[in-house]
Amino acid sequence: MARPTPRIVAVAACAAALLGAGGTPAEAGWGSYDRPATYGVVSETGVPITMPDGTVLSANVYRPDRPGRYPVLLFQNPYGSNGVQKNDGGASDPYLVRRGYVQVVVDVRGTGQSQGSWDAFGQAERRDGYDLVEWAARQPWSDGDVGGAGGSYLAIEQVLTAAQRPPHLRAIFPFAPLADAYRDMVMVMVGGSVDTSFIPAWIATVGAGMVQPPAGDIGGIASIVSHISGVTTTASTFVVDPLTDGELAYDGPAWSLRSPIEVADRIRVPTFLVGGLHDIFQRGEPLLYERIKRHAPARLLIGPWMHLNYWTGLPADGVPGFHELELRWYDKWLKHLDTNIEAIPRVTQYSWGLGHYVASRDWPNPQMQPRRLYLRGAGRLASDPPASPETAQSFRQNPVTGICTLSSSQWTAGTAGYLPCAQDDQPDRTLGQASYQTDPLPADARLDGPILADVWARTTAKDAPLTVRVFDVAAEGSAFELSDGWLSARYRATDPRRNRALAGRLIQPWHPFTRQSLLPVNAGEPMRVPVEVFPTNALIRAGHRLRITIASGDFPHQLPPATTLVGSLFGATTILTDPRHTSSVTLPTIGARCALGKPRRLHQCRSWPAPRLRRNGR
Repeated sequence: MARPTPRIVAVAACAAALLGAGGTPAEAGWGSYDRPATYGVVSETGVPITMPDGTVLSANVYRPDRPGRYPVLLFQNPYGSNGVQKNDGGASDPYLVRRGYVQVVVDVRGTGQSQGSWDAFGQAERRDGYDLVEWAARQPWSDGDVGGAGGSYLAIEQVLTAAQRPPHLRAIFPFAPLADAYRDMVMVMVGGSVDTSFIPAWIATVGAGMVQPPAGDIGGIASIVSHISGVTTTASTFVVDPLTDGELAYDGPAWSLRSPIEVADRIRVPTFLVGGLHDIFQRGEPLLYERIKRHAPARLLIGPWMHLNYWTGLPADGVPGFHELELRWYDKWLKHLDTNIEAIPRVTQYSWGLGHYVASRDWPNPQMQPRRLYLRGAGRLASDPPASPETAQSFRQNPVTGICTLSSSQWTAGTAGYLPCAQDDQPDRTLGQASYQTDPLPADARLDGPILADVWARTTAKDAPLTVRVFDVAAEGSAFELSDGWLSARYRATDPRRNRALAGRLIQPWHPFTRQSLLPVNAGEPMRVPVEVFPTNALIRAGHRLRITIASGDFPHQLPPATTLVGSLFGATTILTDPRHTSSVTLPTIGARCALGKPRRLHQCRSWPAPRLRRNGR
């Protein structure tokens, strides 16, 4: 195993000085780790595993080709173990098996070839996780140590299983997990609107693997009917009920049950969390890390990824590729080898604008400071609040705005990549929005964390859905969308006990999203609407501008429930920017304090050169 050389450390220290307080190059601590393959692979399909309630789950088992006892990696997969998930996050890849691990890929209850009815992250499925860990530990090819593995749905299962503390679970490696089933906007709600982009496609993907009878099940047709029934129930839970303003349109026990963050405090096993800056779970991944790190060894890696393109671009800046990283984690905690885990930074994130991975001491970044900019008349975004009445911006409420934006790529999980038109939001402007932009920045500004858009608005309708977008605008005018946030005005209440404040200022609001917390929307009456914009990590270069836009929709990503949709049609929203209604955005700035305002001394403002890092860890 290679450790960082003195030369690497010296280069890292120099680059850190150039970067200022915002972080250090990722290469400073990662080093490298790998070992050669020493085994062939033996596979066994359709292995029956009987749960305590009598339900038989089906698994594929991949083992080293020599007799012995090995650590086991458990994949809890809803897509059919012989079907959809055959990638780096699934178990068809023999890399770890060839290095002395058994992989057990289980079709979760009611999916693939397993018996039962599918209830995504429901009580029975969660209990299965505990029992599967203990089953794996008892097998003759197991040494008794079990790890969790896989991404997305499989990552969520890892967290929910670890929270139950099965005695033989030793470590987990979840990538792309959600934290809050309601607020992470994948399961259902997007600031008071329903996710109509990802969720239907996801349910259809799971359903595609359910038209096969469970292995050894004589009543094959009945089992297929049971599987399809589970898909239908899930579609109702996640889409139909919320769209019709049913009970599931509001936060409550059904969503808490399915939220890993509600039980993450119980996790005691080492956890390596991986997220994406434009993932569908962008909000929740760092929040999960923040909760788990309190009681267990934890690391967080966030890359420039959407949901279906994780691990692209690696290795880079000393950050290794997926196989090497996963092996290093499991070898430490399941094989008890010295892999120098302690040298890996606690938090490593890709930084937009900088184009490199940077490390920081923690998330949230302990050096984060709030910087407030005010929405001003004439489309300005400035550090000083309005001192006199200014011309407000208004737009017609249109639920189909947002097609030519980051959302259309992000919330289809990146299936179409980044839409070319998303680099210039001019097409979307024609559908109606308010826009505010800084002057060219006098110095580089770094952002690392969540963003608050504190908007004063009034509407002529019965509700006002707001979509807030944050852009980095280059000198020639191209716009890169950094992050977004959404909130319908009637959901604007916050819970002070769960809000995140920074230096006494609100920066991440927590909205209850219950029927009881709904606030009236009176036509023509000013309302303060605190919109949570998802966290990002970015370097805004000197000479660039920061742009904030506000619109009334984000189609096809979301649609409001029926009652909200009807109540918001045919209305107009006005964004207020006067001394009594100071709309603003609070940014999580790191270093370069004068970049987003008027510097007291010009010499205090300097640009951050990109660090001179070796590419691809070489």
